[in-house]
Amino acid sequence: MSAVNEKKVAALEAVKFIESGMNVGLGTGSTAFFMIEAIGEMVQNGLHIKAVATSNETEKLARKLGIDVITLAEAKRLNVTIDGADEVDQDFQLIKGGGGALLREKIVAHNSDLNIVIADSSKSVKKLGKFKLPIETIPFATQLIIKELEGMKLSPVQRLKDGEHYRTDENNDIIDIDIWDADVKLTTLEQQLKTIPGIVETGLFLSTTDIVIIGEGDQAVVKKR
Repeated sequence: MSAVNEKKVAALEAVKFIESGMNVGLGTGSTAFFMIEAIGEMVQNGLHIKAVATSNETEKLARKLGIDVITLAEAKRLNVTIDGADEVDQDFQLIKGGGGALLREKIVAHNSDLNIVIADSSKSVKKLGKFKLPIETIPFATQLIIKELEGMKLSPVQRLKDGEHYRTDENNDIIDIDIWDADVKLTTLEQQLKTIPGIVETGLFLSTTDIVIIGEGDQAVVKKR
C-alpha cells in the first residue's frame, strides 16, 4: 500500500482518541492533513471541540473545514495533540520540522496531556538521522551559528524556498544539519545545540510522545509508551 494510504490509515486511527469537549492540538504536515480532514468531517457530524493549530497552514485548513480554532493562551491546556513526524525510533524519539513548524509543534506538545504521533511506515527507523535535523534560528545570528555548527562537523545548510531564505511562521530561519554520524547521545546533542545563542529550538522531540500510530499496509499499528 502507498505511503499516502498509510498516512490516512494512521490518521483515522488517531482521531478515535478525540471526544466532544476536548481541546485538541492540530499538527502540521502531509500526514496531519488527513487527520485534520477527518476531524473536520467529525465536526460536521456533531463533534464539538476547540483546536489549537501548530502553523498558519494548519489553521487555514482547520477553519476552512469548520473546526473552531482558538489560541494556546485561550486553551490553557490541551487534552490531546496529534501530529506527524519525519522520523520516529523505537524509543518514541522523533525528528520533526521538515515542514518548518517545529517551534510551535514543540510548544503545543509541551502543553498537551496526551501526544499522539502518526506516520507512514517509511518514517519508522531504528536510528534517527537519515532525515536532516532542522534547527530554528534567529536571523540576526544565523550565519554565525552556521559557522559554529560547521566546527561541530554537523554539515549545516540554511534552508531555502524558491531561491530565498526560508522563513518560519515566527519569521525565523531554518538550518538543516546532519546528525547521522554525531558521536554523542541525542539528549547531549540537544543540550549542546540549545546552549548556542540564537538557536530558538531544535527538531529533536525526545520525550514528548505518548502514543505512536504507524500505518503499515492497510493496518494501523498502535504503540504506547
